[in-house]
Amino acid sequence: MATLTIRNLEDDVRDKLRVRAAQHGRSMEDEVRVILRGVVSQGSSREVWQRSRELFSGDDGIVLSLPNRADDRPIPNFS
Repeated sequence: MATLTIRNLEDDVRDKLRVRAAQHGRSMEDEVRVILRGVVSQGSSREVWQRSRELFSGDDGIVLSLPNRADDRPIPNFS
């Protein structure tokens, strides 16, 4: 396992981390690990785009028929 040292961390960020860790019942160190794991495992926006195309671009989705459009509605009078 690696060790990471973070220098020049603003006091307000440290304080918010302390509160967040307490709310989750974790140490600050464990809270930072959880945050870092979550950010790193999300993937890039390109990976998300590619995955969404794989899931939703096939022919097995729902096909909706569009209603016929016509100019049969009256023009609104705004006066």
